[in-house]
Amino acid sequence: MSEDTAVDQQVVPGLGWPGSAGSAEPGLGWPDVSRETQPSHVAAHPPSAPDVAEDRAGEDGQLDVAAANGVPTAAQVASSFAPDENANHPVAQASAHATAVHDRRPLRRHLARPAATRRLVVANQKGGVGKTTTAVNVAAALAQHGLRVLVIDLDPQANASTALGLEHPEGTPSAYGILVDGTPIVEIAVECEAVPGLVAVPATIDLAGAEIELVSMVARETRLRRSLDAYLAAEDEAGRRVDYVLIDCPPSLGLLTVNGLTACDEMLIPIQCEYYALEGLSQLLRTIDSVKEHLNPGLRVGAIVLTMFDGRTRLASGVADEVRSHFGDLVLKTAVPRSVRISEAPSYGQTVLTYDPGSVGALCYLDVAVELSEQREDEG
Repeated sequence: MSEDTAVDQQVVPGLGWPGSAGSAEPGLGWPDVSRETQPSHVAAHPPSAPDVAEDRAGEDGQLDVAAANGVPTAAQVASSFAPDENANHPVAQASAHATAVHDRRPLRRHLARPAATRRLVVANQKGGVGKTTTAVNVAAALAQHGLRVLVIDLDPQANASTALGLEHPEGTPSAYGILVDGTPIVEIAVECEAVPGLVAVPATIDLAGAEIELVSMVARETRLRRSLDAYLAAEDEAGRRVDYVLIDCPPSLGLLTVNGLTACDEMLIPIQCEYYALEGLSQLLRTIDSVKEHLNPGLRVGAIVLTMFDGRTRLASGVADEVRSHFGDLVLKTAVPRSVRISEAPSYGQTVLTYDPGSVGALCYLDVAVELSEQREDEG
């Protein structure tokens, strides 16, 4: 291994983990994440694009993964490629994005608690735009910054429940009980073991029938709001105030989504950087106006997150520019790129924040959480 291609074994500032107990090194990275909790991609996980890059580099003598202290970060892997390859290699591009993201703000171990509980509904009737991915990873990032977070899964597919490692077979106490049977949230919410401070209400396939059952019920659009109001008031009185509520909605504009829109004050809208996502946005905005007029006058668009961004394409940049020109400061500066790690994490019942805390996806969702917090601070 030559000096030019050797990987620096020191932790990259801002991309590493806190110093171990008793260590004189200052803590770097994120709270409650250590090398020991990081998964071993080489030994335990199926090969992905970065893994293959690591293995190939090792065979070429550019990067000895086995001898490395822990699993290299994206930045370290990218630095192992020859200069003429580095600019165009996908891992190198991801590293450049991660560096840009990190350099934009100082490292913060804790975020300021909001003055009151913030309720954000993550909704978009277009499927596959990253609603669930955004909801669970932003929730995990906020919780890792020391805040108390509640996630409510309203999607019958229960993908958010899967990503948070929650059991959700048919018949499990779930959001269905809240909407249809009036079961209190406190009887259903469970702690997320992988992320201290994060509590979640799972979903089950039973929710698929809730749309029909709710049709004949009185005040069908506000059943979730009443239950959520009671839960938050009880937690506040007990000295366990919830700082953030994130509700993951299905890809539709039915009664489940309307319940989510009615229960919250802010919308967090993920928009995939492709044309179809733009096409459905006008319909979503019309639905928001209707909900504001008839059910929830306080509802507003709190933030828009650009997801699945691919800087190599003009289309992605064009969509991003169009959204920013139309919505201005509502669009967060951080655009979440396509990432193998983000896609892999749910198959292990984890968010990317716990699956691979040094990945570009984890860095970006940490930044999204910070922007959300600072957005409200600026308003105050």
